[in-house]
Formats: sequence, structure tokens, C-alpha cells
Amino acid sequence: MPDMTGAQALALQLRSEGVDTIFALPGVQIMAAFDALYDLQNDIKLVHTRHEQATTYMADGYAKVSGKVGVAMVVPGPGALNATAGLGTAYASSSPVLLISGQIASGALGKNQGQLHEVDDQLDVFRPITKWVHRVTEVEEIPEAVHEAFRQLTTGRPRPVELEIPPDTLAGSGVADIIEPEIYPGKSGGAEEIQRAAELLAKAKKPIIYAGGGTVISGASQELQELAEFIQAPVMTSQEGKGSIPDDHHLNIGVNYASISAAHKLFPEADLILAVGTRIMVRNFDATGLPPVIHIDADSSEIGRNLPVEVGIEADAKLALGRLLQRLKSSSQPHESRSEEIAGYRSDFDRGLSEMAPEQIEMINAVRSQLDDDDILVSGMTNVGYWSHVAYPVMKPRTYVTSSYFGTLGYSYPTALGAQVALPERKVVALCGDGGFMYNPQEMSTAARYGINTVAVVFNNKAYGASMWDQTHQYGGRFIGTDLHNPDFMKLAEAFGVMGIRTDPDGLGPALRRALDANAPVLLEVDLPIMMPPFQIVQ
Repeated sequence: MPDMTGAQALALQLRSEGVDTIFALPGVQIMAAFDALYDLQNDIKLVHTRHEQATTYMADGYAKVSGKVGVAMVVPGPGALNATAGLGTAYASSSPVLLISGQIASGALGKNQGQLHEVDDQLDVFRPITKWVHRVTEVEEIPEAVHEAFRQLTTGRPRPVELEIPPDTLAGSGVADIIEPEIYPGKSGGAEEIQRAAELLAKAKKPIIYAGGGTVISGASQELQELAEFIQAPVMTSQEGKGSIPDDHHLNIGVNYASISAAHKLFPEADLILAVGTRIMVRNFDATGLPPVIHIDADSSEIGRNLPVEVGIEADAKLALGRLLQRLKSSSQPHESRSEEIAGYRSDFDRGLSEMAPEQIEMINAVRSQLDDDDILVSGMTNVGYWSHVAYPVMKPRTYVTSSYFGTLGYSYPTALGAQVALPERKVVALCGDGGFMYNPQEMSTAARYGINTVAVVFNNKAYGASMWDQTHQYGGRFIGTDLHNPDFMKLAEAFGVMGIRTDPDGLGPALRRALDANAPVLLEVDLPIMMPPFQIVQ
């Protein structure tokens, strides 16, 4: 039972849990933790950002592409509040991000004295956007608290947690035992529910599968594909579920996003819906006359939230699909092929996209042509990013990153940097709008400082484009507050020591190839007009 400081206990327990990277910004209340990490530099890399917002974005990107816990660390008060945008994004997209926040001195807690960075009560700030929050005030409790944080992060539905420690606890000494990491088995579903679901699937003639982000998180791609092939079910995914089944698989019929979805046509035609790892959110959809729904989700609160359910199974998607497939194979025969019918669904979907947004689809195809299946695209809140949700072909899980329903403007570039840190051997591209990119341009400094060779594609239409489109088509051209005065992006890149390239939509493919071949941080600017976003499409 060694005697150590609270900061040492924190650093050593993080190392024990397998943490190899922390995204952080220093400040007085957490400097003891920085000092403790100095002695662990061979084991834990500290990436210091230029804004607290970027710490949680980078941790989120790291977590999304690696499947590991992403860790961020900030001071309390303004630092912690700045980090909430990234934490909220991680919450919306079920990403395991640990935020370690400083606190004011433990003796001043709850007294509202006006201490530096004081927020009363800071834990309440984080409760709506975390799975678990906790404050530690004793050195001896730190390893156990960190260990519990990792249990929360790696069981059930992965969502962020926040752990805060006062500076006197970090600097103080005590006896602390470092705890060995644990692996926690997931739920595989109740026997009765699995049996009932298997019976319904065996009898179905026209089933459809809706796969969400839970299939990617659980690593259920193989089980999903095999089950779909066995019952000959077309597979529609959410934007977060892209990659759970290869885009070129003959059963993949596209993505449900905004008001673009095959669900409006296929759900009423189906005689059974199997929803896996999704809350089944379909816009402007009338559930009247809906066929029976089997809903598998690690979060029981999501089961039946948006559509009535015949069979609900609280389970890890991989484990539940594996059990269902085993039960079906032991009691029934593979279903007859529906390949021609399903191919027609996909053809209609792709043709519709090309007719709605030909210029955007061409740019998306230009980006895709320069990336391998293992490379990573972070799709930002910008026009080409929106359309990528439905049009960018994804062949492997964890290679396409979104901000889910949070729709966080400005997240894509720092999130892509975190993804690149996690997987430096991959190519990582961030699709950014000029408005969103200017939320975090200072992180080009971080990219240059650490050699994070991410390409930021900045689509420059000199406006908050979706809002200006709204003003043009819904508000009679009454423009206010949507135009932008941008810097010279090439000079901005040069100022940060980052390579700058400027092109137009026709030159996007070759320009991106040049950017990727540079093996350096790159800002690639693409000048383009205001274009229609997909959420303006009405079914």
C-alpha cells in the first residue's frame, strides 16, 4: 500500500486502465496532475490543445475510431464549460469519453466565495450530458473512482463520464492501491425474448433490418451481415450505423437521415422490422399499420421510445445477433433470395440522391476516390458533410464519424485530429464549412506542434450556408446574420505552419490527392456556392 500524491494515484490508475493519450489544457487547479504525467511520458502521451473545447472533441474522435476510452482533462469553471460541447457530442453518439475536471479547493466547496473558476454545483452542469459524474476529495479514493469511471464507460451503452478532483486532493498524499483493469461481459438477451424473436424472424417473408450506431460500437458487423443474409432482409442504417454492413453489399439499401429514407416506403411493405442499436428515429413517419418490431439495444430506455415494439431485447448487439443467428440456423432454413427486389430498392435510393444533389454527390465521390476503405472521414455540419451521411460509401466500421443528433457546428476538425492521434497510420479527412472551421482554427497549431497530418477540407461559401438557404427559400430573401467575413485561409494556414491548398469543386479530387500525399497537416479550401441541404427535402 504505497504512499503517493493524489496526482500520482490518478496518473498510475489511468495507466493501469490502458490510457495511452490524454488531451488537455493546463491551469492552476490541475498542475499537480500534469507534473505526475511528466514521469509517465513513455506510457501516456499528453496532447495539449489551444482551447478546452478541443480537448473533448479530440477525445471523442480518438474514442470513435479506436473503440478505446478517450480522455480529456481541463480546469474547472470556464475550462469545464468549454469542454461541454465535445462531451455533449460524445453523449449523443454514445462515445466513451472520460473528462477529468479540476475543482476549487475542497474546503471552499459549496461556500460560493468567488474562488477562481468556481461553479456551484459543477457536477450538475454535466449530469444531462454524461452517464455518470463523481467528485473525489480523498487521495485514497482516486484509484477506485477512476476504476468505476471505466466500468461505467465500458458497460451497457457507452457514454461519457466526468470525474472531478480538487487541487488539494491532487497535491495531497495518502495511501492508494492501484487497481488492475477489468473486462465486463455484456448482456446477451433473455432466453424467452431471443426465442420469440427467432420465431418471428423465421416466419417473416419480407423482413427489414434497421442498424444503428450500436452495431458499430459492439463490433456486430459480421453477425449483422450473416443474419441479414440468412433471412434475406434488406439493411438500412442510420448515419451512425454506416459501415456496419459494407456499402456495396447487395443487402445494403442506404441510410435513414433527415427526410431522406427508404423507411417511408419499406417499413409499411415489410412484415417484420428488426431494429438493432438504434432508437429508430424516422422523420415525418406515420407508424399506423406498422408491422411487428423486434428492438435490440444495450440501453433499455431506448426500446420502444419511438415505435411500438413486439419484442424488446436489452442486450449488446453483437451478442444478441449471434444468439439469434444460432437459434435460427438450428431451427429453420435460409430464406429464399430477394436479391432482385432488394437491388431495386438500392437503385431507387441512389438514383434519387443523384437527382436531388448532383453537384454534392460528385464532390463526395471525388473525396471517396482518394481514400482507402480503412481511411477515416469526419463529416462536419456543412452541405457536403450533410449529403455524405447518405451518399458517402463506407465499407468498414469506425471509418465514418458524425456528431449524431447533436449536430455540433465546428466539431469536425478537432475531432479528426483526435482520430488521427489514435490511428496515425491512417489517412483522416475532415469535411468542414467555413463557418464551422472558424470555431477551432487555432487547433492547426496543435496539428503542427504534434505532426498530426489531418486534412481539413474547408468548403467556403462565405456564409452559414444552410441558414442562408433557409432565408432565401423560406423567408423571402431577408438576409440577416448569415453572411461571413472570412480570413484568407491560405495565409491563415501559412501563419500556423500548415500547408494550404485552394481549389474549386472540379479540382477537388486531384487537390485532395496532393494534400494526402503531403503527409503533413493541410488546409484544403474549396470555393463553392450556397447549395440545398438534405433536410429541406420533403417526402
